[in-house]
Amino acid sequence: MDILIRPADPTEYAPLGEITAQAYLQDGLLAFGDEDDWYLGELKDVAKRAAHAEVLVATSRTELLGGVTFVPASGPMAELARPGEAEIRMLAVAHAARGRGAGEALVRVCVDRARAAGCTGVVLSTQHTMHAAHRIYERTGFVRAPGRDWNPIPGDDFTLLTYELTL
Repeated sequence: MDILIRPADPTEYAPLGEITAQAYLQDGLLAFGDEDDWYLGELKDVAKRAAHAEVLVATSRTELLGGVTFVPASGPMAELARPGEAEIRMLAVAHAARGRGAGEALVRVCVDRARAAGCTGVVLSTQHTMHAAHRIYERTGFVRAPGRDWNPIPGDDFTLLTYELTL
């Protein structure tokens, strides 16, 4: 299957937001677990992400497979990137499209974009249970950076793991 990675078109924001939200819901990745989770709105709001970062999509000839938010520099969408680092956020692939290479293709394009922008590295956060994503990150050269793990919800036990890639 041919997978094309390109910038998201505004007409794709709502479908991509739904793919991202459903990926998190179906995989049990929301801290509060259901449709009432505050983060669900963030996952669905692709237009907000696109206003402050690059939103890329993976498509086949006939379908939207998934997407990612690429943050090439500091700004409202950067959570843990240091100066000179790019950040990958909200990588999601539709359940029906998993296992076809879309997730890895999205990560590789983000790394290529970071390299082209002169970044010194790329970082990302992930959850303990995202084992398939961890395999993608490790295949593409990322390594765990436990010293950069962090808690996005103050006062809660929820900890995100950090992976980094030096360019």
